[in-house]
Amino acid sequence: MIKNSIEIFKKYGAKAIFLVTGFGSLIWFLVRVIPKPSRAAYPCMRTALPLASSLVVYLIGLGSFTMLMRKAKDRFQKAKYLISVGLAVAGLLVGFVTMVSYNIKLNANPLTETVTPNEVHGVGTGIYPGRVVWIHSPKATNENSQNQDNDYWYMDKNTNQEIVSAMLSNGLQLMTGKSNDTQAWDALLKYFNKKTGNGDKGYTEGEKFVIKTNNNGVRNGDNCINTSPQITYAILDQLVNVVGVNQTDISIGDPNCTMPAYTYDHCSTDFPNVNFWGENASVEPVANSFYASDGSTVDALPQSYIDAAYMINIPILKKHHRSGISICCKNHFGSIAPFTGGAWHLHPSLPCPEASGIAENGDYGSYRCFVDIMGHKDLGGKTVLNLVDALWGSVNWGHPAVKYSMTPFNNDWPSSLFLSQDPVAIESVCFDFLYEEFDEDHPTEGGTPDENKGPFPHFAGVDDYLQQAADPDLWAVDYDPENDGTILESLGANEHWNNAIDKQYSRNLGRDAGIELFKKTVTSVDDLSLADDDNNLVKNYPNPFSDFTTINYHINTPGEVTLNIYTINGKLVYKTIQKHYDSGSFEYVWNGSNSDGNLLSNGNYILNLNIDNKITKSQKLTINR
Repeated sequence: MIKNSIEIFKKYGAKAIFLVTGFGSLIWFLVRVIPKPSRAAYPCMRTALPLASSLVVYLIGLGSFTMLMRKAKDRFQKAKYLISVGLAVAGLLVGFVTMVSYNIKLNANPLTETVTPNEVHGVGTGIYPGRVVWIHSPKATNENSQNQDNDYWYMDKNTNQEIVSAMLSNGLQLMTGKSNDTQAWDALLKYFNKKTGNGDKGYTEGEKFVIKTNNNGVRNGDNCINTSPQITYAILDQLVNVVGVNQTDISIGDPNCTMPAYTYDHCSTDFPNVNFWGENASVEPVANSFYASDGSTVDALPQSYIDAAYMINIPILKKHHRSGISICCKNHFGSIAPFTGGAWHLHPSLPCPEASGIAENGDYGSYRCFVDIMGHKDLGGKTVLNLVDALWGSVNWGHPAVKYSMTPFNNDWPSSLFLSQDPVAIESVCFDFLYEEFDEDHPTEGGTPDENKGPFPHFAGVDDYLQQAADPDLWAVDYDPENDGTILESLGANEHWNNAIDKQYSRNLGRDAGIELFKKTVTSVDDLSLADDDNNLVKNYPNPFSDFTTINYHINTPGEVTLNIYTINGKLVYKTIQKHYDSGSFEYVWNGSNSDGNLLSNGNYILNLNIDNKITKSQKLTINR
């Protein structure tokens, strides 16, 4: 019986879908446009029109084919053979055109392939502008986890707290170019305060932190992914025990969702005085705090957001059936939703607002509320750290994880963290990962999209908000999310990598604009220790470079230090003056010249850090003018 049903669907299902979709689109178009003809210009109407017109063409063609063939038969019976043949040929031509039109529409895919490699929009931000740090450690997760009863993803046997904490520490240091966590946080907070006009200062006692996690999966069962307990613990540990923040000055959670018991239990023993949002935690609203720049909505934000000096945003790496991807900006729908019964009123600005599998609002240059969220002074404007939890990832708003087939995951969990000060850059990088992994050929998430699964990152217009956030010249409206006359500027750098194998962005290619993906793959906790990792004893950025590069180096014990530059063949071309240094981290800016002050030619060179006349570390660098 099941087999017969499958055969019937194979035979008639596609045509039925075409007819139902076409009739629905036709009725929707007529009902919406007849009372108000100007609606024909709406993106959703421009999407419905081809479906409706294809149905009309199909029916007219089918009717014409039937009529012509009947007339041909009638003329043949009357011995009017020439006319009969002419009618038959005309009927066959109409039928052929009809079937081609039908098949084109039947095979039409709502996906877009407009991704252009290394086309930079906007201006990178951060200590290292546009830098996104990617830490990948396969040992962070248990590849054998089945994510079901007694074997769920969040359990300590499946997510290694020690490795996750080391990954976060590693990422913070690589993001800031510092050699320990204390220096990293000091640099991070000083950069933020300078940028926001609060002076050259780090953390001041009494300043409040708010941490936005993503707990949507709590609605769907324990196998569905939320911000992991382990990364939640790691960030609290950093704030309390490294930065020195009072526990009572930290609020953490998802205002719209109960904090899962497994996260609260994992963290509250060591951090009992932190304000955990949960089922019994009240989140007081501040009315008229967030304005949609298209004038469509005005919303409240939590009081803790208004009171905080700093925000940390910890979304999950996942795709989404309405927005295509769900990273830092989409995470803030949960910041607004508790006061509105859900963020439904923000959906019209997403590419697929109806979750229909069709990007009704996929036109580039449309209003995108994500730009307002990224630029709002109490949301993206207070975010000192964007930290994407990609330890497991997810496939939709509150769903389980799937293993990634792309390199370097190779059919394992993604087991990654992404960190950045640049809000546009980090979402752009995450978009590229999701775009590559979840295409129409994905074994469980590909094919025809519906509300629960599909290659959502490929919808038209998914990265429109990233382009607009980066480049005001691409704006749909003047973005002013506080409605105070202060118009946003470029919020960061946007581009797509060169290809999914090399994963290189413009700054990785030696250019002075765009994104740099600073990636590190490790296999053990020992590899995650920066202090013992030779790869980080000396490094330079950017590399390749054209005009200047900054050489960062760390000295474990005091000594006489010289930086030497050699050709690949070992010829000394540049040497700094030997100088005594105490232990610590230092930097030196080099313009690519030799000891005589003449610029060196393009090519590869070797940088040596010499301490007490002993070469302790070499680093290859590239000049590319």
